[in-house]
Amino acid sequence: MAWNDKGGGPWGSPPGGNEPRRPPSNGKGPTGKGPNDFETMLRQGQERLGEWWPGFSGGRGILILIAVALAFWLLSGIYRVDPNEQAVVQRFGAWARTESLGLHYHLPTPIETVTIVDVTRRNQTEVGSRNSRESTDAGTMLTGDSNIVELGFVIVWQVRDPVKYLFKVADPVDVLQRAAESAMREVIGQTGVQLALNEGRGQIETSSAAILQSTLDRYDSGIQIAAIQLQRVDPPAPVVDAFHDVQRARAELEQQRNDAEKYRNDIVPRARGDAQKIIQDAGGYKDKTIAEATGEAAQFVSVLDAYKVARDVTARRLYIETMETILQHARKIIIDPNADGKAGVVPYLPLPGLNAPAIATSPKAQ
Repeated sequence: MAWNDKGGGPWGSPPGGNEPRRPPSNGKGPTGKGPNDFETMLRQGQERLGEWWPGFSGGRGILILIAVALAFWLLSGIYRVDPNEQAVVQRFGAWARTESLGLHYHLPTPIETVTIVDVTRRNQTEVGSRNSRESTDAGTMLTGDSNIVELGFVIVWQVRDPVKYLFKVADPVDVLQRAAESAMREVIGQTGVQLALNEGRGQIETSSAAILQSTLDRYDSGIQIAAIQLQRVDPPAPVVDAFHDVQRARAELEQQRNDAEKYRNDIVPRARGDAQKIIQDAGGYKDKTIAEATGEAAQFVSVLDAYKVARDVTARRLYIETMETILQHARKIIIDPNADGKAGVVPYLPLPGLNAPAIATSPKAQ
């Protein structure tokens, strides 16, 4: 090779000598390692700091570095807690105390650590979402009348006890999802499919939220359930058309039932009113007839008593009253027999005029 011909190596020969040059070490070759490398680096660092900061050299500089590092380590324990938060302080991993609003101090890591938990924020967790296969399977449930429904719901919750939330359960969100699915299955398993698809959603939300809260309290999860909101309640996709047909038939049945109830509510009160009116009219006629009969009987008894006292006078009065009753509706002409023809009777009597509506009559004879 070319460098062998010249008597040197690949790095050439030193000036004025025949020994070949050694490869540069740059800290990576065998010559770059040794027990004094750390001391060399420390000394070089002190020299550079001495250039930047005069007087910083030797053991004094090391002490200053240690003091500064210790000060930063101690100051790292200062932290602040906002109004909506609570801080849980752990000492060597165990719970030590809970701090609220304000500035606080904890022993620096790794002696004490702080976990700040927002205790007012409303969190939302979905169960039965269509986005994932696992959630979709969790949303498939069996109703009380052995029908299958697919539903999705949202759990609105917040942290009530941060200590229990952090230490009592390993994964609070996973526990929340599984407990919510169990509570919803329990409620749906006692509810008919028509009630779940239509007017029973509010009752389902309320009942499942109560069961879920009871379960989480038994677990000491530190979670407070604000609400459960049903997002969808649908029949399975393969039978959705049949479900819709049933829904339409039930809607028509309900409409016909409402129409019949409306007609009933219209006709029955009127019939009852007419019947009541007839009963009242019959009662009035009864009272009237009894009163008239009682009056006539009393009048007859009175007349009988008067007849027993004065027979002639009573008989004449009865005769006059009877004739008055008979003749008051008849057409009549009364002529005084004592009057002569010139004074009391006209020579010509127009007989056709007797049928006229107005006929002059003379006073009755006594």
